[in-house]
This record gives sequence, C-alpha cells and structure tokens, in this order.
Amino acid sequence: MNDERKDGAMINPEGAREYLTFTLGDEEYGIDILKVQEIRGFDAVTRIANAPAFIKGVINMRGVIVPILDMRLKFNLGQVDYNEFTVVIILNVAGRVVGIVVDGVSDVIALKREQIRPAPEFGALMDTAYIDGLTTLDDRMVIMVDIEKLINSGEMGLVDQVGSDMA
Repeated sequence: MNDERKDGAMINPEGAREYLTFTLGDEEYGIDILKVQEIRGFDAVTRIANAPAFIKGVINMRGVIVPILDMRLKFNLGQVDYNEFTVVIILNVAGRVVGIVVDGVSDVIALKREQIRPAPEFGALMDTAYIDGLTTLDDRMVIMVDIEKLINSGEMGLVDQVGSDMA
C-alpha cells in the first residue's frame, strides 16, 4: 500500500518514490510519476506559427487544448521521424496540462532518496538546474528530471500563450 507525503509524492512502505522512465535516443530519463496524467501514442498536432521549434503544436484532448513539447529538441538531441513507438506523456505541470514527446516509455521504478546521486556541476557551460540527480539501475544510468524546473516559467508563458491562441 502506498501513502502520500505532504509534498504529494507517493511513497511505498519502504520509503521509495515512484518515477516513470522514458528514453530519448540512447539516454534514459525519470520523472515523478505523480506529474503523469496519461501516456498516449503520438497523434498529429496543430502547428502554431512562430512557436519555438521544441513546441510542436497543440492537441485537443477531451476539450482541453494541450501544448505538445518535443523533448529531443528541448535537449538538443536532433529531430527524428515519429513512428509507432513515439509516445506523448501528458503531464500536469504547475497546474497546467502539457504533453512531452519522447522516444518511448520504459518502466515505473521505485527509488529511495539515497539511491539518487547529485548531478555533477558543469558551471556556466550547461544548465543542469532541472536535473534532480542520477541513479543506476542494473547496467544503465537514469537521469532524474524535475519537470517543473525543466519547463521553466518563461517557457510556460510561451506554452500558455500557445494554448490561449488556440482556445
């Protein structure tokens, strides 16, 4: 049985939090499962003129206009063609519904805080504020992402603008 902490995170009796892991290229990332609203296949989006490249467009999901962000472009991993394995993770971020395009969803994992190591410091070379830490599962490294820090307030303003332009 799972319990809910004051910060909203789900913890199981062993004190572990649950994360959804997904892939982008050869890398694996993890996000707090409580931010995930649903997982769906990639459908065509309505493009928005003058939107940044990583904002692919919007979809109408049961009457809600949902901006769709491509994480490959956000992380500068290059564009790839979407296929039957391309997935959109619908998230609730800071009270807003946003979709992120990823190459695939891997698993749901439970981690204790001590299993997540701090991210290395890269100084001004690279913005790592959105990286919660790193963990190793079997022989693979998983980058733990704070999705609210990743989709920063300035970008959320763009996302809000895209959504309101379509409403």
